[in-house]
Amino acid sequence: MGGARTRRMPRAVREQQMLDAAVRIFGRRGYAAASMDEIAELAGVSKPLVYLYLNSKEDLFTACIRREAAALTRAVRAGIRPDLPADRQLWEGLKAFFAHTAQHPDAWSVLHLQARTHGEPFAAEVVAMRAEIVAFVTRLFADAAREAHRDPDLPEREVAGLAEALVGAAESLAAWANATPGVSAGQAAATLMNFAWSGLGTLLSGHRWTPPTRAERPDGV
Repeated sequence: MGGARTRRMPRAVREQQMLDAAVRIFGRRGYAAASMDEIAELAGVSKPLVYLYLNSKEDLFTACIRREAAALTRAVRAGIRPDLPADRQLWEGLKAFFAHTAQHPDAWSVLHLQARTHGEPFAAEVVAMRAEIVAFVTRLFADAAREAHRDPDLPEREVAGLAEALVGAAESLAAWANATPGVSAGQAAATLMNFAWSGLGTLLSGHRWTPPTRAERPDGV
């Protein structure tokens, strides 16, 4: 009876079960320590079936990265109303980001820790997702600058740099929030909004921090 039910399960559903199990094992044990035996057991299938569907451990890990990267990107975009001002869009996007990473800690571990530390092609999958998010945040910052000033004198490089810094901070803050009891998605988002909007406001006002001159440095270098 059980075997018949297993055979009748659609391939797409069975594959998602395998990916669910793989994300959990990879996220908690790490790529190197994870075994196909563990993944198959957690998914409730045989190890040969995992290989039949997903070819190899490397291909399985890549499939996990792609699925979770797409899910995170969708969650962030779904949380944003395009009719809102740029600052509200960023706020809603950050809340969606932190809510998703908190609800899926194993997936975030796969994306933020495991994929980055095991070389190509795994890291490239995360880089592509990250580039999409950075481009989105860069646009929001540029829109905010236009909303605040009709003709803002804000170099594109500075906007892109601020967006890159924000995304990097969000990644680190998500890892910290997941490991710190009692930190909500809203609290994490508010922390980062204060950081980001303060920085953008400083750039727009023209009150930029400048490095000390050589004469002003204690060591003279």
